[in-house]
This record gives sequence, C-alpha cells and structure tokens, in this order.
Amino acid sequence: MQITNQKRLAARILKCGVHRVWINPSYLDQIANSVQADDIREFIEEGWIKAKPIKGTSRVRARLRLAQKRKGRRKGHGTRAGTANARNPRKNRWMRTIRSQRRVLKAFRADGTIEPSQYRRYYLKAKGGSYRSIAHMRSQMSVEGVTFTGGEQ
Repeated sequence: MQITNQKRLAARILKCGVHRVWINPSYLDQIANSVQADDIREFIEEGWIKAKPIKGTSRVRARLRLAQKRKGRRKGHGTRAGTANARNPRKNRWMRTIRSQRRVLKAFRADGTIEPSQYRRYYLKAKGGSYRSIAHMRSQMSVEGVTFTGGEQ
C-alpha cells in the first residue's frame, strides 16, 4: 500500500514538508484509496492526517556545557586557541597584583602601621616587582621589623 501521493498532497495542503506529515495508522486503508485533494482536506479536518511540530535545536547540551565551564572545567590544551599571554595578559596580571599591594600599603600608612618614609620605600619596592603578593610583602615587612595589629588585610 503506497501513500506517497497522499503524503505529497497533504504536505501541499498543510504547507509543510513531506516528512512532517503524520498519518494515523488506523485509517491507512481509507487514506490509501483517496486520490483527490478534497478527500485529503477532509481527513485533515477529521484529524487522521496532521503536520508534526517543527523540531528545534535542543539547548540541553549547551546548558550543561556552560555549567561545566562556570565550574572551571573544559579548559584543557585542546580547548585553548590563544597563547597564555592572550588568555591572561601579563599586563592585567601585573595591574591586579600592584593595585592590591598599593591598596594595602595605603591602608598601612593610613592606620599608622608604617611611616610615610617607609611607605615610600615599600611602594618603590612593590613597583620594582620585589613582592609576588600581599602575603609576600607582609612577610618581608615583618622580617624588617614592621609589626601588624590584627585588623587589616
């Protein structure tokens, strides 16, 4: 039993593709015997022939991938396109460290932990790249005799 013609007619009437035409298997015999477009229209009205809904692209996998990326996954060698400097520029790294160090030095000067002359000395050392981090800077300062009270960074 061939229903190719009927499917083609239905597709034209429903204004969809042939592959989106659904025919109720219970009424295949009646539909196979019909040859006119009017018959097909009738079957569509009765609900024997329908257009399947358009399939979209599922976002499920994309959402899962995004969730993984937010957790810091999927960053291996195969994913990387730029150089290390393109992905995390040296300048940005430097700006982050120096700004945080300068912020801490200003706080130390403001609360009297260090004198303005000491501030200038540590500021210039920080500018010269002597300290890797705030913790490193504080440890060097404590070695040189600066005492900290418990309230600041």
